[in-house]
Amino acid sequence: VAEADIISTVEFNYSGDLLATGDKGGRVVIFQREQENKSRPHSRGEYNVYSTFQSHEPEFDYLKSLEIEEKINKIRWLPQQNAAHFLLSTNDKTIKLWKISERDKRAEGYNLKDEDGRLRDPFRITALRVPILKPMDLMVEASPRRIFANAHTYHINSISVNSDHETYLSADDLRINLWHLEITDRSFNIVDMKPANMEELAEVITAAEFHPHQCNVLVYSSSKGTVRLCDMRSSALCDRHSKFFEEPEDPSSRSFFSEIISSISDVKFSHSGRYMMTRDYLSVKVWDLNMESRPVETHQVHEYLRSKLCSLYENDCIFDKFECCWNGSDSAIMTGSYNNFFRMFDRNARRDVTLEASRENSKPRASLKPRKVCTGGKRKKDEISVDSLDFNKKILHTAWHPLENIIAVAATNNLYIFQDKVN
Repeated sequence: VAEADIISTVEFNYSGDLLATGDKGGRVVIFQREQENKSRPHSRGEYNVYSTFQSHEPEFDYLKSLEIEEKINKIRWLPQQNAAHFLLSTNDKTIKLWKISERDKRAEGYNLKDEDGRLRDPFRITALRVPILKPMDLMVEASPRRIFANAHTYHINSISVNSDHETYLSADDLRINLWHLEITDRSFNIVDMKPANMEELAEVITAAEFHPHQCNVLVYSSSKGTVRLCDMRSSALCDRHSKFFEEPEDPSSRSFFSEIISSISDVKFSHSGRYMMTRDYLSVKVWDLNMESRPVETHQVHEYLRSKLCSLYENDCIFDKFECCWNGSDSAIMTGSYNNFFRMFDRNARRDVTLEASRENSKPRASLKPRKVCTGGKRKKDEISVDSLDFNKKILHTAWHPLENIIAVAATNNLYIFQDKVN
């Protein structure tokens, strides 16, 4: 697999009709859902490539002698206001606002130009023509509208559009900045965790997100396994958090790896805004915003890896950053694992399932069979042994359609889209 083709982020837009992926080569690919077709009733739901564009190029920071990768870290859609679509995409340093629009007509009959585009001699223009619009093949254009640069010393790990639709945040390892979507030359620093002496650095910011309905509330997670909730109304610089979510550590299970595996790799508010979900290395937790002392749910993602932490540390997998997502009604959550497995937890039925995204089982309208991992002892015929899991195949990025049971799963350089069976 070419490194540049590895998918690094997946995001549905607000209607779910568009799905964007970003990759390590700095490209953004947008898929559009096909409209229902009377002659092919099954065609609805198929996503086809709508637009592909190069969002970021590799750069070189001459002052620091550092290469800045083109890899897209995050994509966030803006709510649609008109016929065009807008999205924010970011690499480690620079955020760009892209406009994606359609053209299916072109103007003909210019006064100052010939049909081939050459300027006419002013003396030859004797009559005034009214240009007319002629239909043409549909063209989808992606154009960069704004570039938000030079605001981050460290690597950007999150962007989040505020519910006021006017501002957004960007977070790096130590700081969170607030931007206005119309203003590119300045941002407002709202969180600064940088210690006066960098040798005292104890934790970094790993993810940040705005509340879905309250434009003054945001959360950010840390490598220490904690989440801070900030209210921008109480203070412009959120150096004092309003709420602090942390689960007390069980001293009996403490090990050399405890700190590494408790680092939170993703935090996501539920659509209702009442809960938030955090993903650490082995589990995903659901928190009630009104209860800071412990999560209301803890779901084990791959508990069978606890005995394998030593080798996962040696091959660096222990530092993998898995994301998580909610379904549209907040009744289920999804997150990835190794061997191209991903996990879904039904919060109401308290059921969970392991599914696999692979070429073999992705034939159109094939059903996904639940997978089981066995840990030692006798292996049943459908089970896979924990020792034969492929740790190079990992599902870090997943997305759930905001309204329907359609999910997108990025497995290295392949994007899989699965949907509920329609009877």
